[in-house]
Formats: sequence, C-alpha cells, structure tokens
Amino acid sequence: MFLIYIIEREKKIIMDMIWSMEKPDNEIDKISGYEPGSEERKDLKKELEKIKDETLEIPLIIDGEEVKTDRTREIVCPHDHDNVIARVHLAGEEELKRAKDAALDAHERWSKLNWYHRAAAFRKSADLLAGPRRLRNIAVIMMNHSKNPYEAEIDLAELIDFWRINAYYMKFIYEQQPEQSEGELNRLDWRPLEGFVLAIPPFNFYSIAGNLPTSPAIVGNTVLWKPSLNVSMSNYEIMKVMMEAGLMDGAVNFIPFQSEKSDIILEDERLAGLHFTGSYQTLTLLWEKIYSNIKNYNTFPKIVGEAGGKDFLFIHESADIHNAAINIIRGGFGYQGQKCSAASRVYCPENRWDDLKAILLEEIEKVGYGPVDKMEDFMGAVIDEQAFDKIKSYIEYAEKNPEEYEILYGGNFDKSEGWFIQPTLIRSSEPKGKLMSEEIFGPVITMYVYEQDRYEETLELCDETSPYGLTGSIFAKDQEAIHLAEEKLRYSAGNFYINDKPTGAVVGRQPFGGGRASGTNDKAGHWVNLLQWLTPRSIKETILPADDWKRNFMEKI
Repeated sequence: MFLIYIIEREKKIIMDMIWSMEKPDNEIDKISGYEPGSEERKDLKKELEKIKDETLEIPLIIDGEEVKTDRTREIVCPHDHDNVIARVHLAGEEELKRAKDAALDAHERWSKLNWYHRAAAFRKSADLLAGPRRLRNIAVIMMNHSKNPYEAEIDLAELIDFWRINAYYMKFIYEQQPEQSEGELNRLDWRPLEGFVLAIPPFNFYSIAGNLPTSPAIVGNTVLWKPSLNVSMSNYEIMKVMMEAGLMDGAVNFIPFQSEKSDIILEDERLAGLHFTGSYQTLTLLWEKIYSNIKNYNTFPKIVGEAGGKDFLFIHESADIHNAAINIIRGGFGYQGQKCSAASRVYCPENRWDDLKAILLEEIEKVGYGPVDKMEDFMGAVIDEQAFDKIKSYIEYAEKNPEEYEILYGGNFDKSEGWFIQPTLIRSSEPKGKLMSEEIFGPVITMYVYEQDRYEETLELCDETSPYGLTGSIFAKDQEAIHLAEEKLRYSAGNFYINDKPTGAVVGRQPFGGGRASGTNDKAGHWVNLLQWLTPRSIKETILPADDWKRNFMEKI
C-alpha cells in the first residue's frame, strides 16, 4: 500500500506539470505595413493625434495601486520637444520602501502559484497587446521613442514574442528532472530567487522594457521595475496591459525614480537580483555598488546585464556589394542608430570601395528624417538633448581632425524643434581611432578601407579594436572567407550574422546578448535567461528505509 501511495502521488506531481503548450509562432512575422491609403494607417493617424493632444498623468504602481507624489517630471516627444505628452510621478524614499515591502509580501503568494497560472497572466497580456491594445501602444511607441511605424511594430511584436516564448520555456525548464534509481525518488524544485529583483531597462526598446521585469516574474520572482524616465509613458502602457490581464498585485511594481535614489534598493539585504540593459558605465557602477554591499545581502544577488556595443559590418571582396550597402543603411540608421546592435563601424576592401561608396551615396540621399507621426521618413529624432549633444560631439571631432576623418555624407544637426541628427557617413584612416572604437549610439557610421590581401590581418584588427562583443556581420560569398571570419571573430560578437545586418534578432530564433564589455551574455529570448532567475533545490526521497547502519565490509570472516 505504501508503494501504491508513492506512485500515485508522483503521478499527481507529474500531472500538475502537464499543460499543453506548443512553441509559439513569432508575432514579428505578422507585423502591419501601414501603407498609404490603408485603413490601418488612417486608424493609426487618429491615435497619434489623440496622444499629441493629451498629457497623460503617470502614477507609480505599488502592490497594484496607483500612487502619486509631489515630485513629477515632464515627458516630451523627441521630434517635437515642445509637446509634453505625459507627466510622470517619481518615487521617493517612502515609496521605494513601500514597493520593496510589497514585492516581498507578494513573493510567497506569487511564487507558490502553479506555473501555468503565472504563464496565463503573460499569455493573456500578449494576446491583449496583439489585439485590442495594439494600436494604442504602437502610437505611444512612435510618439514617446520617436520610432517610425515599422520600428514601433517590430518593437511591440518582440514583447509579445517574449511573453509567449518565456511561458513556453518556463514549462520546458520545469520538465527538466533528474534520473531515477531503484529505491529512491528524485526531483528538482525550480525555486525563484529569495528576495526581490530590480529591473532597469533602457530607453531604446519598448520590448526590453517589458521583458526585463517579466522574465524574472514569470518564474515566480517579484520585481521592482525602474523604467527609463524618458520613455516612462510607453512603459506605463505595458504595465496597464499586464494589470488588465490579471497580473497579481505586487508581482511587478512600477516605480519611476531618479537614479540617485538607487542606493535605497541596492543596499537592501533582500536584493536577490539585478536585470539591467544600458550603458557599460552604468552597469559597472551598479555592479560596484552591489559588490560593496555583498556581505550585507541574504543571498548572492544574480546580475544579468547587457551593455553597449561597437558593432561591425565586415565586407570581403567576394561580397554582394549592393546587399552590403543596403544593410549598412538599415543596420546603421534604423531607429537613428540608437540600438545597442546598430552597425557603427564598417570594414571594406579597397578593390570594392568605389562601388560601395557610390551605392551608399546614392541611397543615403533617400534616407529622410523628421517627425515620425507624418509617416514620411525613415528616421525620427534622437531621444533627448543629452544624446543629441553626445552624437554631435563625435561629428565635430571628425570635422576638427581632417587628417584622420573625411565626412562623406551628412554631419548636420538641428535641435530647434526636435533632436535631429542627419544620417552621417565618415571614412577613417585610423582603424583604432576614436570613432572606430567608441560607442556613439546615433546615426553615425565610420568606415575603414583595408587592403584586400590583408583580409585575415584586418579581421584580427576588428577583433581587438573595441572593448565590446555584442553583434557583428560578415558579407561574403566565399565560404572559406566566411569560415575564417567566424573563427577570427568568435568572441567579437555574441550575435553574429552572415550576409545580413547586425540588428534584428528574433525571439527564440537568435537569442540575444554579448560578452566582453557588452555584458553577461545571458541570451534574452531563450531558456538560458530564465535559468538566471531560478535557484533549484534537489530533492531525494528514499522509498524503503534502511534497516541497519552497518556496511558489508564490516562482516567478520
């Protein structure tokens, strides 16, 4: 009877883990085009006008409740910075303490939910975003981030993909169980971390803003979400969708605050993890603060961080030059170059340079920039004045050093109405110069022309020029040249592309992340990322107890 009880109990454990879930199709394959004259374009225009005419008030969300403070910050449209589209309330010390307590109070209830209830919350969020909340969120992304409709669509679709595939991968992880042996039962208890997780996303991707707090949350953690203040409007829309889908109060707490308040959270002994995407400098600072408090924490905090990149596009003499040129434009100027994966440096063989230059100069003339709500231009504005000034400083540096740099196209900028930077192409004679090695994070591409018979040496030069290791591309038809690039650039990019731009990783198909100064390479959009937010417990149960303590070797002859 005892064995029958054990077997039946184990069957129940197994059945509790079974919930049919196929690997989801990618929403990014279903995006809208908003062609002129289409009904979807007309509807989007109407939604954009609503946003332009309103000033949204954004509260904190702590334990499911709206919280307003006496501290606010205006959120402006980057391509029309006189247009205040929102005001966000900022958390102070009192609100941050309240949010920490709310997360910890919710931890036991949230973590003990059967996994499929947590999955359901995010599957419902994904369906809301793909359906009735899609148009509103597309319009908000355009106005808050200054993204064209295509960039807004792929950004929103990526968050839908994150939510759906993270649920699928969670089930996959829970199904990974140890081997069994006669007389014992073994299992893994996939526990969340003990404490709360702090999520700090960047301004540039709505999808990352939604994924950083929710990938820890889906596996049972409770989270404090600090949105980038510049895009707190779009981030708040994500929070509203999750609340509408029935996310448990306190599982994710939305707490916009000024960075100088971060010590209130980082010094808390209950900090269990940091999920971060942003600059190398900020990640380093956060890491140092956590390290300085390491003896105060109840557990060693998990740190998952993705920083910047100085991403390359490398051309071999066998390449299709037209394809390379088109991908330079798409990969370097998409969303104004404000992608950590954006093509920022190009290596071209001397015997293909004239062809590449001619195609680029012809095509780049067509790359317009302006207010994205007009839906006429490829590019919008950069995110704020600080970003504008930084990008401008690199262009001015090139202008002041003509012996090293030649501006082939662009170099203009204007912040009178929006923070606009013209798409800019610069040729460098110094392969390790400032513009070839430093992250600019704007629509500036620096190009180096190498002797075609020095292909291998230039691959090595590419590898050692930048401290980053995020993304990169090789353009070639020669398979041996492709193989050599893969080998020489093995640690230069965590996402490596062949005959394609170094941007546009698709959830589940190209797990994203890089090493070196680009981060911890924990691959967003893959099950390996979810593993970082779990601390498994091994459980062994002996079925039939031993009846003697003695060992066989102790018997007397």
